[in-house]
Amino acid sequence: MPEESTEPTTEELAAGTATGTADGGAADADAGEGAGGGGGEGAGGGGVALARRRSLLVTVVVAAVVLSAGGIGAATLVKSPAERAAAQGPPPADVLTAPVEYRVLKDSVVLRGTVRADQTVEITAVSAGGGDAVRAVVTRTPLREGAAVKAGSVLVEISGRPLFALQGTLPAYRDLKPGARGADVTQFQRALTRLGHGTAPDPEGTFGAGTERALAAFYASRGYEPLPARPDGAAELTAAERAVTQAERTWQDAPKGKQRSRAAEDLAAAKAELAALEAVDGPMLPAAEVVFLRGIPARVDRLGTRVGAEAGPGAELLTVSAGDLVVQGRIGPEQRDLVRAGQRVEILSEATGTTAEGTVTTVSEAADQGDGESQDAGDGSGEGSGGGYVVLVKPGKRLPAGLSGQDVRLTVTAGSSKKKVLIVPVAAISAGADGKSVVTVYGAGGKRHRTEVATSTTGDGFVAVRPLGGARLHKGDRVIVGVTGGENAGPDSGENAG
Repeated sequence: MPEESTEPTTEELAAGTATGTADGGAADADAGEGAGGGGGEGAGGGGVALARRRSLLVTVVVAAVVLSAGGIGAATLVKSPAERAAAQGPPPADVLTAPVEYRVLKDSVVLRGTVRADQTVEITAVSAGGGDAVRAVVTRTPLREGAAVKAGSVLVEISGRPLFALQGTLPAYRDLKPGARGADVTQFQRALTRLGHGTAPDPEGTFGAGTERALAAFYASRGYEPLPARPDGAAELTAAERAVTQAERTWQDAPKGKQRSRAAEDLAAAKAELAALEAVDGPMLPAAEVVFLRGIPARVDRLGTRVGAEAGPGAELLTVSAGDLVVQGRIGPEQRDLVRAGQRVEILSEATGTTAEGTVTTVSEAADQGDGESQDAGDGSGEGSGGGYVVLVKPGKRLPAGLSGQDVRLTVTAGSSKKKVLIVPVAAISAGADGKSVVTVYGAGGKRHRTEVATSTTGDGFVAVRPLGGARLHKGDRVIVGVTGGENAGPDSGENAG
C-alpha cells in the first residue's frame, strides 16, 4: 500500500487557517481529540508556518509600494539644467556702466623691443697681414666674450699684426699714409691725441711729419712696429739722398758760368725729388689694422675665432657692440602710419622694473621680410603679416648696461588731446535714427537720459566728447556701455528719453 502523506493537504490548511482564525484554542482541542496526539500536533504546526509566510508576503508588498512612491517623488523633484532654465525664464537685465573721465587722452601703440648697442660691428679679416707673413693665421686673441674694449685695445692679432680699436664714426676704407688728406685723417689724428700722442704741427686733416711721429709712438706703446707706407721706400730714399749729395758736389766743382748754372738746376731737382719721397715715406695705418667704433668703451659680444685658425679675407673674427644703448622694435603694416620719428616712447623692462623715456628716431620705409612677423605685444601686432617695419628708439637718458640684450615693452604715444577733456568708452557712444551721436547717462534709481555729444580724439578705447544743445555731462557721471541678460540686451534697451 502506498504510504500516507504526513503533509497537510490544501483543504486541510485552509480549514486549519479558518479554524485558527475563529478560535485558536478550540481548534487545537478539536484537532487533538479527532486525530490523536500526533495528528493534532502536525496540523497545528502547519498553521503557524502558513501565518509566518503570509506575514512576510504582506511586508514585501508594503515595501514595494513605499519604494515606488519614493521613486515617483524623486523623479518629480530632479530636473535637468535645460528644464530648470526653461521653467525660470530669462534672467533679469544687468546694466553695465562706466564713469565719465576728465583727463588727457592719448592714443598709444604697444610693441616689443630689444635693447642693443647703438653700433654693432661684425669684424672679418681683410687681408693676409703685412710684413713677412705668407699665411693669414690668428696668432693671438687677447679679449674674451663680454670683455670691455678700450681705445687702443688690440682686438685680435693675425700673422703677428694687430687689429686696433679706435674711437671714430667713419669706417676705415683706405690705408692712411703720409701725405694723405681728408676727414678720415682728422678722425685718426683726434684718436691719437686722445691717447696722448699729439700730431702737431700738422694741421687737422693732413698726414704730415707730426702724425708720422704720433703713429710710430702709438704702435711702439702697444709693442708693435708700424708698416712702411712704401715697401721699397727706404731704398728709394737712400738713392735720392745720394743723388742730392752728388748734385751738391757737382755744383761746387763746376766753374762759374753756364756749367755752374746747370749744376745748380740739377741740385734743385735732386732736392725736390728727395722732398717728395720724404713726404710719402714713413709709417702708415693700414685699413686692415684698425676698426673705428662710435662709442668707447665697447663690448665683445662674440668671439668667432681661435688661435691657429685661418684668417683669410672674409673670415669671421669677432662681433663688437659700441655706443650708447638704444631699443629696436618692429611694428606691423597696419601700424605704420601711426608711428613716426619724434614721437615719445615709454620703455619698460618687465624683468627689472626699469622705466625710461625715449623718442622714436627712425621708422624703416620698407618692411623687413626676414622675420615673417611683427614683434608686437600681441594686440594688433601684425603677426603673420609677412614682415614688419623696424622702429629705432633713442632713450632720453643713458640706459643701464645690464639692460643690453633684454626684451622690453615700448608704448609709443601716437596722438594726444594736448589738454584735459571729457572722455567716455567708445562702447558708450550710440547713434539714433537721426544719426546724432549720444551717450546714455545712468542716474539715481536707474533713471536714464540721452545726451547728445560731439566726438573728437580717440585712443586706447576711449573717445573725447563734448555735450551739445545745452546738455550737461560731468566727470563721474555713469554712462551705459552695455546690458547683459534679459531678452533685450543693448546700451539703450528700456531707456527713458531725456
